[in-house]
Amino acid sequence: MKSVQHEERIQTVCLLFLSAIGIGVSLFYLKPVLIPFVLAIFFTYCLLPAIDLLRRRLHAPRYVAMIVTFLLGCILLGLIGVLIAASVGQMSTHAGVYQTQFMQLLDKFMASLPLERFGVQPADLTNSLLNNLENVVGSVVSGTISSIMSVISKGLLVLIFLLFLLIGRTAGEETTRGILGEIEMRIKRFILTKVLLSVLTGTLVGAVLAILGVPFAFVFGVLAFLFNFIPSIGSVIATLIPLPVILLNPELAVPAKILAIAIPGVIQFSVGNLIEPKLMGRSLDLHPIVILMSLIFFGIIWGIIGMFLATPITAVIKIILEKIEITKPVAELLAGRMDALVAEVEGS
Repeated sequence: MKSVQHEERIQTVCLLFLSAIGIGVSLFYLKPVLIPFVLAIFFTYCLLPAIDLLRRRLHAPRYVAMIVTFLLGCILLGLIGVLIAASVGQMSTHAGVYQTQFMQLLDKFMASLPLERFGVQPADLTNSLLNNLENVVGSVVSGTISSIMSVISKGLLVLIFLLFLLIGRTAGEETTRGILGEIEMRIKRFILTKVLLSVLTGTLVGAVLAILGVPFAFVFGVLAFLFNFIPSIGSVIATLIPLPVILLNPELAVPAKILAIAIPGVIQFSVGNLIEPKLMGRSLDLHPIVILMSLIFFGIIWGIIGMFLATPITAVIKIILEKIEITKPVAELLAGRMDALVAEVEGS
């Protein structure tokens, strides 16, 4: 009997492994459709409070609430697209100025080093560093811009998905009870909280940089909003991105440069480590290794957009898994708690 159970367990593990491979391949080849669909789902949960407000507080008819909410979604999507496009355009317009300043600063730094004693020409080393840096930064920036602009170009598909999701939502039951209702409530709370905290982070960072006179403050605020969806790594990236502009700007005084680096870092740390855990509760109860692996996985199959969506998707998957009895050990494993999984294995 034990041998039969052992063989069944091996077969189950093999099937799960093959299923995971099949799902990964499907996610990769279906990304032109799945990325807009996932974005539409997130926007739907962000707009559900507006439907509830119109239906319950203002007693608006169902289709009126749906149309008004859909128009609000169109405005939000259009605003986000305009902000990102304006940010990319502003950065690309002034990129040459800061590249020149960076080259001058690098030349002065190389000239101060005794490289000629070791038979190294400062000019050759500078050119080599610049070429490598341009290749790395250029590939990263071009890949990011192309991914973001690709999603913006598919905005119509996102709106179509959003329309049908809202119609399906308003045409169905007003409230879902039981496990599905609790899962939906926690997913909605997680997505809304993450979006609001990202807006808060981007607004504070952009406002602080604008007050201190840092160029592209609006752009860095938008980037802080976007990178806030990537936990831990995103806050570090959002803090480091403005550094070249801050350090290379001759018009900024030294105290302003220090404040422009320190205050956004404090904002990112406070929101990510103090405010967000209290508001999220157990919604984002994921082990750091799981977050890192999800970033790598979705980054490989969906690019930079997949990295933005990786943590919300993984958190939603964990919420669903922990509400289903048979998959609770997997949810505990995603949270880094091995006790439940060990108990499950020993009990079998």
